[in-house]
Amino acid sequence: MSKATSTDLEFFFDPICPFAWITSRWVNEVSAQREYTVEWRFICLAIINENADYSNFPPNYPLLHGLGKRLLRIAAAIRSEVGNDGVARFYTACGEHLHHRGVSMAIFGGDPIPENLIETILSDADLPASLAVQADNEEHDKLLRQESELAFSRTGPDVGTPILTFAPGTETEASLFGPVISSIPRGKQAVELWAAVETMARTPGFAELKRTIRAPLSFE
Repeated sequence: MSKATSTDLEFFFDPICPFAWITSRWVNEVSAQREYTVEWRFICLAIINENADYSNFPPNYPLLHGLGKRLLRIAAAIRSEVGNDGVARFYTACGEHLHHRGVSMAIFGGDPIPENLIETILSDADLPASLAVQADNEEHDKLLRQESELAFSRTGPDVGTPILTFAPGTETEASLFGPVISSIPRGKQAVELWAAVETMARTPGFAELKRTIRAPLSFE
């Protein structure tokens, strides 16, 4: 495939979103089979909901969105200091703790954010513990806002995370919100779903395909 960049996909994520996490593991499954390259980029739920009335959300949503922003600040620093591979490792470690080990659901249910969560995630990702201070560095918020706005410029507003851009920087670049999936496709099924989603994204005039009935979340 001829392309202007070395990246097959840009994946915009907030680490707090369980659906983005499942989609990201599907993307990794496809990448391992088809040798696609992925650039991990940011869309911050706390920023895109900053004018929302949080009284309409469950009580701990502001805390969860705030945690997502703090983790994305660290991810921004990692990209600057380590590169895309470091962001990938950090996101994987975030997902293992937040979703596989149930930390985000515990916070959603009223528990506080565990002490040393960020330091543990960094350790699991083989990244310096010193990066933890970046969680409170608001200088990264400019980049988080820029990338969130870039993602929305490609799909339109009123969507969430993840946003996928296929073949970025080429004549066939195309973006979609999702797919929102409740479990991780594996093997042949993963590649078949990739082909279907990419085809829809690149079809002129295609905008939306949706149903609201969802199976229970599975991170296996």
